[in-house]
Amino acid sequence: MRSPLRVLVVGALVAALAPVLSSGGTAAADVSWTGPLSTRGRYIVDATGSRFKLKAGNWHGASGTWSGSGDVEDDAAHHAGENSGRIPLGLDRVPLPQLLSQLRATGINSVRLPFSNEMVHDQRPVTDGAVAANPGLRGLTPLQVYDAVVGALTGAGLAVILNNHTNTTRWCCGVDGNERWNASQSDTTWESDWLLMVRRYRTNARVAGADLYNEVRRTVWDDPNWGLGDGHDWFAAAQHVGDRILSPTLVRSDKLVLSAHFYDYTGPHHSGATGVGETSDPRYRDLGRDELYSTLYQEAFYVAEESAQHFSAPLWVSEFGIGRFGSDAKSRAWFATFVDYLVQHDTDFAYWPLIGWQSAGTGNGWALLSYDRSGALLGIDDGTDWRAADWHRLVDSPGRTGIVPGVPHWSMLSPDHGDFIESLRMRAGADFDPGARKAACPDGQRLAGLAHDGNRALCTDATLALRWPPGAAAQTVTDERYATPDWASGYTKLQCPAGAFLIGYAVRGATVSSALCAPSGSTLPPGGRTVWFDRSDNRPSGAPGGDFATGHYKGQCADGEYAAGIAFTRRLGSNGAPAALYCRPAI
Repeated sequence: MRSPLRVLVVGALVAALAPVLSSGGTAAADVSWTGPLSTRGRYIVDATGSRFKLKAGNWHGASGTWSGSGDVEDDAAHHAGENSGRIPLGLDRVPLPQLLSQLRATGINSVRLPFSNEMVHDQRPVTDGAVAANPGLRGLTPLQVYDAVVGALTGAGLAVILNNHTNTTRWCCGVDGNERWNASQSDTTWESDWLLMVRRYRTNARVAGADLYNEVRRTVWDDPNWGLGDGHDWFAAAQHVGDRILSPTLVRSDKLVLSAHFYDYTGPHHSGATGVGETSDPRYRDLGRDELYSTLYQEAFYVAEESAQHFSAPLWVSEFGIGRFGSDAKSRAWFATFVDYLVQHDTDFAYWPLIGWQSAGTGNGWALLSYDRSGALLGIDDGTDWRAADWHRLVDSPGRTGIVPGVPHWSMLSPDHGDFIESLRMRAGADFDPGARKAACPDGQRLAGLAHDGNRALCTDATLALRWPPGAAAQTVTDERYATPDWASGYTKLQCPAGAFLIGYAVRGATVSSALCAPSGSTLPPGGRTVWFDRSDNRPSGAPGGDFATGHYKGQCADGEYAAGIAFTRRLGSNGAPAALYCRPAI
């Protein structure tokens, strides 16, 4: 089964980024781009349409390092003994300018910067010790220190991705109160905190996106889900908060990036647990090269590799990593093979973590850059780190550059549990069918397909552009006044008037309630055909756009056609669900 993915909204905050010179050492990645960011098919692009590949790392600490037991002031009570002091790790040891120079020298162009909801509201000043190498940060709250780090990173030319990592300021993961976005707080708090954060950095041109939540996982009793409409529905939660960030962003089909995490000690059915809770399922490091590649594709990479589908999007592997110390041959082989896959697929990435602690050349060893108490660096390029060759093979890999041509958009509508209005124009207007569950295509797209049951639909702008003129109102059709000729005898037909095309629909229960039509602004040719789908699938060859209602019968107009009507029946044994589309030629 393909697993649910994490959600990143790009371009919500970005205006522009000027060229920044390399700070020395290993050649830093070129971070020159013009905002805002958006997507074209599987690629993230800037405002000029040029590819902007996220070559990133995670600078953790502000989301918490406390293990959940013991004295929070005791380093030993923190993950790997690394006490971040509720702020990005390392500020006790290294001045910010030095950190930034050494970060840039690794070749990254962006930073995923985790935070917790607790940190956002924490009014306790950080300790002097937590910022010992940066005395100008003394007396500040954790959020104010986070502000300073954001400003320093973006001032050095690095793009910043805000990452809501945890609810509470403690180390993730397991059963820790951070399993879901609403595990230890309300949905309202989570959403309002996101709005606070994006508004806080809205004038910073280099804050590039919002990574909505870290690793959505089960509690002791409950699993998250994808589309059930309850309080654990990650699909609905991500859609809702994404729409609220600054302005409706996920309504636009070119602002969504999906992300995934991979570590050798986890697996397709293995949580990574050892001891209590451990299972016998294989971990990723147990898989051979071919099996690993097949698994990676099925779990995540299909979203980027399968083009022209309603789920197609860029994929960002926003966490992966391995330790320089203690990794056995099997784990090292996994890392090299995984890097091979990232390079072959030209994948956006973020290594975990960028910064850690060391003492006399020993320590946790996962970070690319580790510092002792005096600020001495144990780095990826010190000549003793076995990961260096794989890291540089990845960060220096050639990949797609330059202008990325525009691609057709395909979007799924899913009014399963409520309205699913993806049109900004319709959102700004009146309710087109009060009391019904309504769905409307994103602006610029037309309705192309419907499911017989399950309420799903497919929208697109592929093969033809039907223009809905500015200022022209959409029309709600609830009867047969425009239904000529009789293209579905014995069925109720909701048909758009001549020169108009379907952009949405409404249902009450399973029964069609209304059709939503937009004027084309140009003359459309006559004629049409009936596409029945109440007893089997009836879609064009190749089913462009993908299976938008798995397990349900579906109908879809062909390339060069537009949907102009919906037919249904309430006769005995029928529930009024869509049974046929009236597809008309546009050219």
